Amino acid sequence: TSSSHYFIVRLYSISGQYPLVQNMTVTEGGTANLTCRVEYNDNTSLQWSNPAQQTLFFGDKKALRDNRIELVHASWSELTISISDVTLSDEGMYTCSLFTMPVRTAKAYLTVLGVPEKPEIDGLTKPAMEGDHITLTCMTQGSKPAADLRWFRNEKEIKGAKEVNASGKTFTVRSSLQLHVDRNDDGVAYTCKVDHVALTQTPQQATEVLEVHYAPRVDIIHSLAVPQEGQYLKLECVSKGNPSPDPVKWTKDGGELPDLDRMIVEGRELTFTSLNKTDNGTYRCEAGNHLGTSSAEYVLYVYDPNAVGQHGTDHALIGGVVAVVVFVTLCLIIVLGRYLARHKGTYLTNEAKGADDAPDADTAIINAEGNHAHAEEKKEYFI
Repeated sequence: TSSSHYFIVRLYSISGQYPLVQNMTVTEGGTANLTCRVEYNDNTSLQWSNPAQQTLFFGDKKALRDNRIELVHASWSELTISISDVTLSDEGMYTCSLFTMPVRTAKAYLTVLGVPEKPEIDGLTKPAMEGDHITLTCMTQGSKPAADLRWFRNEKEIKGAKEVNASGKTFTVRSSLQLHVDRNDDGVAYTCKVDHVALTQTPQQATEVLEVHYAPRVDIIHSLAVPQEGQYLKLECVSKGNPSPDPVKWTKDGGELPDLDRMIVEGRELTFTSLNKTDNGTYRCEAGNHLGTSSAEYVLYVYDPNAVGQHGTDHALIGGVVAVVVFVTLCLIIVLGRYLARHKGTYLTNEAKGADDAPDADTAIINAEGNHAHAEEKKEYFI
């Protein structure tokens, strides 16, 4: 019994004397904890060595002079060490050795993630001109694995052309964006964001706001739909351009404004304090900047208040008469339609009447002719 018990314990000790490790992933600049465990150990030492096969710790004894490497825990069943301020050169296969006969080993791979640098956007000209073709290029360096770059126009994602180049153990990533600039791009924010597994919090990003210069466009807004004598009228010259087209110029019929006592110009507005017939004409607003000039026209016709009221009454009367005529016509159409529908199908041809009681087609024809002759007789009788 004692020998069998020894045999079982011996089997357990042999099977349990294998070091257990796990692969590790750590971000550049972080700390890596390497743990080696043994389920059963009969006072045999554990050792950690680096990818260059240099011994780091043998039991609790430090073997390599590196201030970044420290002992966390050492016992017969576990050896845990830490490597702080990890660099890309620390990446590789680490070996835990259990000095039995023979020596048993386990290997753990340490993966170091390269953190991408803050991206930079190049190619932006300030200001850009409407109609220009420009290329925005976003670049980030130092990522491992290669980072992903995403473009946004304000909050909407747009697609760029990506290019990846290896630079030692890390990657340099570029993304280009082709733009045909127009006035709608003025003030738009173009953002380049970096996505990477090492960026666990907020992604790195860079933003550039596009400034676009463009020639002005002009429109005139009027305060009255039907200007009448004695009324107050305001015309506003709305001009949009960059740089801002200021000031604006008002003219009437191609010349200067004739009556500056009643026509007041303040900034972009032309105000008539009291309209009269002499104000009739074409008013022009003109605005420009170094990229061009634009204008808009407003034709003013001042109505007589009495004439406007009379025309309004006539129009109302005519409209009422037209409405009555349309209503009566619709009623007649409806009555006539019902009458025709009610009497439809009540008249039969003489041939059809002859066919009602005929046993065959020949008899039907004879009957039809008889009916036709009878009808003629009735017609003569009534005459």
